[in-house]
Amino acid sequence: MAQDNLRRDTYHHGDLANALTVAATDLARQGGPEAVVLREAARQVGVSATAAYRHFAGHGDLIHEVKERCQAALAEHMRAEVDAVPPVADPRQEAVRRLRALGRGYIRFALAEPGLFRTAFCRAESPREKTLDMMTAPAFTMLAEVLDELTELGLIDPARRPYAETVAWGNAHGIAALLVDGPLNGLPDEYRDATVERTIDATVAGLCTGARAEDLAVA
Repeated sequence: MAQDNLRRDTYHHGDLANALTVAATDLARQGGPEAVVLREAARQVGVSATAAYRHFAGHGDLIHEVKERCQAALAEHMRAEVDAVPPVADPRQEAVRRLRALGRGYIRFALAEPGLFRTAFCRAESPREKTLDMMTAPAFTMLAEVLDELTELGLIDPARRPYAETVAWGNAHGIAALLVDGPLNGLPDEYRDATVERTIDATVAGLCTGARAEDLAVA
């Protein structure tokens, strides 16, 4: 009982909302969005459900906050994949390298953290959800920036630049979903990795059809 009181006394000055979100994110990691329950997060933190409801009106508000954390973790994983390999001197090859790395990071995050990946894109019944625009999410912004660069370098035809983000995103998300929750789940590692690389090859080749792409091996 004394320990419970100590844990309750630890959270003050706004710390409880953050602690509940951290606990709920861990629940998402273990079981996806269905595992995110406000009462369970409160139990793990060591506070009453009544105290938790002072910070979150309900499940929707909590899942919204967890989604933002999951999307931030996704972006961090993608950024780490880009940084894992040193940049190359040729600006066109470097832009292609970064595009490939972003796609690879996206898919590898889904494979490594399926619970967070599912939660990042679940629906949350919350008024706050309207403020969560995927088009401004960090992962989407990184993708848009490299696509703009590829266009400026002549690798993407300017006429084909519109909607390129959704094409690249759809390819990466589609194969990730098939590998995590679909019929491709359980593939042998070698087959799975080859499938990921071929998907990235096809995405890059399909996008990079500009005037300066012919003399550059983009796949």
